[in-house]
Parts: sequence; structure tokens; C-alpha cells
Amino acid sequence: MLIRTFTPFPILKTERLTLRQLVVNDEQEIFTLRSDSEINKYLDRQVSNTIDDARNFINKVNENINKNDSLYWAITLSDRNILVGTICLFGFSDENGKCEIGYELLTNFQGQGIMKEAAEKVINYAFNTIKVQKLEASLHRDNQSSIKLLDKFSFRNSNELDKANPELICYQLTNSIDNFK
Repeated sequence: MLIRTFTPFPILKTERLTLRQLVVNDEQEIFTLRSDSEINKYLDRQVSNTIDDARNFINKVNENINKNDSLYWAITLSDRNILVGTICLFGFSDENGKCEIGYELLTNFQGQGIMKEAAEKVINYAFNTIKVQKLEASLHRDNQSSIKLLDKFSFRNSNELDKANPELICYQLTNSIDNFK
């Protein structure tokens, strides 16, 4: 059984980062993430067209957290409380002991190891606190940056095709004694 109690919200810290809950003051950065064509080119989602879209998204995310349906962290640099990206756990399956991980980073913060640092902390949290047995990531087959990130954590291509979208591939990581202790 997964341990899904997200109140109080779990704030995670690394050497350089603080992963915290989204707040309405993040609306400009969320708007930028969700409207940037480079970030969204591999994502099948509704693009934000206005700040109101971003604000509504933040409210929806926080409602899902309050229902223990998902976790969605704002990735901030510890020395500044400005959102540079997000990382989330969602699609929990108690019966299969799994969930999905997703992430995005503002383009001017890419290539600095930020997402690797955040993902390591979130994977550790998923396995050791929530007690997930398997993490999945669905991504576009051409998203080489995401594939390289998942490879660093030993995620493996499940070779399962998404019937609804054949452009998507699924990567999986199984919790083992050697992972992230």
C-alpha cells in the first residue's frame, strides 16, 4: 500500500535546490513554462495563453495535492525563491504500487544539472517515503534530453507503445535495495 498523505506538503532540499509547493505568486513562471514552444514541443497538453490559465493550473494542482492524488513541486534555487522548473508524481496506482514522474525546466536553466538533482531527490522520496515499487515516465520518443536524464537513473524503456499516441514511449524504474538509499 502506498503512503499517500501529502499534508503537510513535503518540502525537499538538496545542496542547491528547494522543492516546495506551488503558490499563486509562481503564476508568471508557470505561464512561461506552459507557453514556451521549446518546452512544450514534446508535451501533449493545453498551452497557457494567459496568466489566468497559469493561475487556474496552480489552483488545480493544489486541489489534487489536497486530495492526495498527486505531488507537484516548484523547483527553486535555494538562494532565491524563484521557480525555475517543476517536478511531479501523479497517476498513483495503489494496486500496482506505481506512479508516474514528470518534469520541466525553464530553458535558461537547462544543462546545469538542476533536473538531475531534483529528480534524484524526488525518486528517493517516491521509493523510500511513499513506498512506490515502480516509477514510470511517458515521454516523446524524440525528447533526447529527457531520455538521457532517465538513463542516468537506470530507467529502462518498457518497449510498450502508447496506443493513443504512438510518439510516446514509456520508461520504468523498479525500486530495489540499491536505489537511492
